[in-house]
Amino acid sequence: MAEWNAYYQNEDEDVDGEEGDEFGVDYKSTGRDSLVFLVDASKEMFIKGEDREPSPFDMTMQCVRSVYTSKIISSDKDLLALVFYGTEQSKNPRNSFKHVYVYHDLDSPGARRVQDVDGLRGENGAQVADETMGSGKTNLGEALWCCSNLYSDVKLRLSHKRLMIFTCRDTPHRGDNDRDRQARTKAGDLKETGVVIDLMHLMKPGGFDVSLFFCKVVSPPEDEAELGLQMEPCGKLEDLQKRVRAKETKQRSMASLRLNLCLGEGMNVAVGVYITARQAKKPNAKKLYRDNNEPVHTKTRLYHTQTGSLLLPSDTKRAQVYAGRQIVMEKDEVDVIKKFSNPGLDLIGFKPMERLKLHHHLRSAVFIYPEEETVTGSACVFTALLRRCSERNVFALCKYTQIRNSPPCFLALVPQREELDEGQAQIAAPGFHGIFLPYADDIRTLDTPQLPTASDAQVEKMKEIVHKLGFKYRSDDFENPVLQQHYRNLEALALDLMAPEHIEDLTMPKVKMMDQRLGSLAQEFKDLVYPADYNPEGKTAPKRKPVAGSRTEEAGGAEKKPKVEMSEDELRAHVQKGTLGKLTVPVLKDACKQFGVKVTGTKKQELIDALKAQLAK
Repeated sequence: MAEWNAYYQNEDEDVDGEEGDEFGVDYKSTGRDSLVFLVDASKEMFIKGEDREPSPFDMTMQCVRSVYTSKIISSDKDLLALVFYGTEQSKNPRNSFKHVYVYHDLDSPGARRVQDVDGLRGENGAQVADETMGSGKTNLGEALWCCSNLYSDVKLRLSHKRLMIFTCRDTPHRGDNDRDRQARTKAGDLKETGVVIDLMHLMKPGGFDVSLFFCKVVSPPEDEAELGLQMEPCGKLEDLQKRVRAKETKQRSMASLRLNLCLGEGMNVAVGVYITARQAKKPNAKKLYRDNNEPVHTKTRLYHTQTGSLLLPSDTKRAQVYAGRQIVMEKDEVDVIKKFSNPGLDLIGFKPMERLKLHHHLRSAVFIYPEEETVTGSACVFTALLRRCSERNVFALCKYTQIRNSPPCFLALVPQREELDEGQAQIAAPGFHGIFLPYADDIRTLDTPQLPTASDAQVEKMKEIVHKLGFKYRSDDFENPVLQQHYRNLEALALDLMAPEHIEDLTMPKVKMMDQRLGSLAQEFKDLVYPADYNPEGKTAPKRKPVAGSRTEEAGGAEKKPKVEMSEDELRAHVQKGTLGKLTVPVLKDACKQFGVKVTGTKKQELIDALKAQLAK
């Protein structure tokens, strides 16, 4: 009878979940995001800047490529489109719009699309764009109308629709009032259907005046946290990528749970539990069928060992061995045992902030914010509790049950008051940070070894070294090199590149800069701590040979296993029975050497295929 824990693991699920995912919290969205790049293809876009800087068109293509590759990695289900306006040639559904060239329809990004965008980059890309599309008259109203049709043709449910206009011309119609009016009208129609229009204007000689035309075309910011219309144009690729990245990021709520905060009998406040930081990990490997690379779905069925009949869930029971006895339980009994309390936050009391120690940190904290839409009055009560805790410098201690059948834990709710910058923009939201506290069983008592105490001179010298090497640390300045290399390898494989793009490992220390800052301090510290003949870079001592008469010499060392030779008849018998795969890789290698089979790889399947080919001759 199987252990009852095994029945609570889902199929096709990674057992070693990350923090915050151990209870199977679902982060599904209500639809797909969509983004349309509407790029100006006029001749002004192909003029290079000073000092051989890339042209606005080249900067735009590099930015589009960056979004394509990031979407493939992070949100491959989202929809992207690339449309050019002001072209000589026309290519769009039903070819009903002149001077509009739909390069990519609204669809999921892929390797082929990235290669298409790569073909439009650089000097060769400008030539390809001129030969393919050319530069002609501009009618932004028809381009917006064409983009509206792209959204209408999508049969999927879209949760967020955004359109970005890339141009270096502040008057695209050169004062034509009729076309200006048509473009503003069509932009208003798009905004009424939920499409957010953004302007990514690039630098041009004489400056870019947004007030001439585009201020009435783009959408206002959706909330206070979102960037509105930027008045200054982008002159560098880094600025353009940063602005696009800020706009294309999903604006949907990141709340994982909506629970009740129980302040007492009959007093419940609706709150949302937000994940402020999650560990970025490689995606789980998916099993594919080797003949057609189709995904393989795993299904588990239980059969009776004696009769071979299929067992239903009601035919099985759960068991746990305790004190040498097998305790058998029904599934309902296991459910009752696993349930401690209903999901939610239960207030236990308050503690001074001095009682919260740094070593109490277990994992990333969560953020608690009121949900007024769920329970009316929650924001008022929550604000009063937050203000009182902040004034008295205390934190609220709560019992936190995330979902049903999850073990409860303790949360320290640390108050955070709202903070505004000089422009009255919010830089810190009001709410509680939920700090996960350890149980008594989690805290260990360490037996620290007795080490020599450093002298005052050594401590002072180390203070100087620490002062010289100090710098301001920000976690968003360092990318995980393992993840970055993994995605570069996938990108190179998908795009058929000769080698993956080189990444800079920002976690490696800058030795030269550190040596320049320290100067002679490092050597002075060594002179104070280590003896004169100390050499940290010296060679390790060679391994001692066994002494004559010792047990090692008498035993003759570890004896190697003798090679097992296999006759051709035995090998053919394995092939006929289909049991060749049960042999180990070393045995297969020896068989290949024995029969003179040349193999190019060392994988087990390659060895089996080579032996089968040899025997078939």
